[in-house]
Amino acid sequence: MSEATTAENLYLLGHPIAHSKSPAMYNAVYERLGLPWRYELADKAGEDEARAFLDARDFLSVNITTPYKPLAYEAATHKAASAKLARGANLLVRHGEALLAYNTDGQGCVAYLERTGFDFAGCSVVVCGTGPTALSIVHACAIAGADEVVLVGRDKERARDVLDAYVQEFGRLSSAAVDLPAAQEHHRSFRQAYDGTTFKFGSYATSTQAIHGADLVVNATPLGMRADDPAPFDVALFCAGQRAFDVVYGHGETAFVAGARAADCTVSDGAGMLVAQAEATVRTVCDIAGADVDLETFDLFAVMAEAADFDLG
Repeated sequence: MSEATTAENLYLLGHPIAHSKSPAMYNAVYERLGLPWRYELADKAGEDEARAFLDARDFLSVNITTPYKPLAYEAATHKAASAKLARGANLLVRHGEALLAYNTDGQGCVAYLERTGFDFAGCSVVVCGTGPTALSIVHACAIAGADEVVLVGRDKERARDVLDAYVQEFGRLSSAAVDLPAAQEHHRSFRQAYDGTTFKFGSYATSTQAIHGADLVVNATPLGMRADDPAPFDVALFCAGQRAFDVVYGHGETAFVAGARAADCTVSDGAGMLVAQAEATVRTVCDIAGADVDLETFDLFAVMAEAADFDLG
């Protein structure tokens, strides 16, 4: 019996994750597809506990959130380019004895913003944060057509080191004998994105002009998950007409979102990204598991958004 027709366990690994809408979303989709799969939370408070969970391999797939994306990357036996470039995995899929790593964060961020009408072609983007989520978004913006992407963090040298490692790996992959083609018609191939994007770095203190002048500002840090968290930078830098995107969702209005809204920016929290990357996850897992299902019979995004009770238009 194949994995596609066998009862399988799928999980979200992270901490804290009690607020997560993932089980509602994935279970709704897999039920619609007629698959005997069950998606649950694996809230592991410590790294040793999380590592033991991954080592047990008692799952078909695992989505990974803060703080275990680097750990999941290390646990994988095979790593897709998306995970290599982010230096962290938000999706592991078991395939026989192999554990395959992917990162769909950036893909989800871009897909949702494009769904709302945002055009990346020729735009400037500032991404706050230096972790795997930030790097995944940096890469996805370049693929989608951004002319300039600036990675900013608290420490300028840390941002430099992280971006340098990303650009070096991106260059290595883009110079391969066979160029990785664009997944969507209006996006760039790896080689086109590497050649056509200017990558910069800075700190919140040194990149004020970049933040103020960007077409899109993304908060890819965990700031906002706690009620008293500040925004990563002085929100007075926002200006009317910018697009502001916060990867955090489910914790009320963050200081980043409040500041952007007060400046008359177009604002989104992470709910849409969560659903869009979940759609990418479903397609990847079903493909690897050999699930004989028609993913085009209904709108995956709409089904998951409704199951999570998100009003995403």
